[in-house]
Amino acid sequence: MPYKNPADRNVKREYELEKQRPDAHAARMERQRARRKLDKEGKDANGNGKADMREGKDVAHVKALSKGGANKNGVRVESASANRSFKRGANHKVVSEVSAKERKRS
Repeated sequence: MPYKNPADRNVKREYELEKQRPDAHAARMERQRARRKLDKEGKDANGNGKADMREGKDVAHVKALSKGGANKNGVRVESASANRSFKRGANHKVVSEVSAKERKRS
C-alpha cells in the first residue's frame, strides 16, 4: 500500500528488513543488473538514461527469479501489466509463470 506522504516512509528500515529475507537482496541486485545491461546496450535517442525499447516497460526474466531463474536464462522487455499478471498463491508468491493473458489465448 502506498504512503499518503512519501516522507513517512522509512527506507532504511525497509532495506534492513529486505536484507534479512533470504535471497531477497540478491534477487533485487539481479533485476538491477538486467535493467542496467539493457540500458547500456540499447539506443537512447532522448538521452534520459533508459534505452528507448524500455521506455515505460518492465524487464522480465524468462524464468522467474523466485523459480530459480537468472539473467543467464534470458530477459525480455514486457509491458508492466503482462509482467505482473502471474497467478499467485495465498502467500503472494508466483504459482504459475503463465500470465492470465497467455492462459486466455490457449
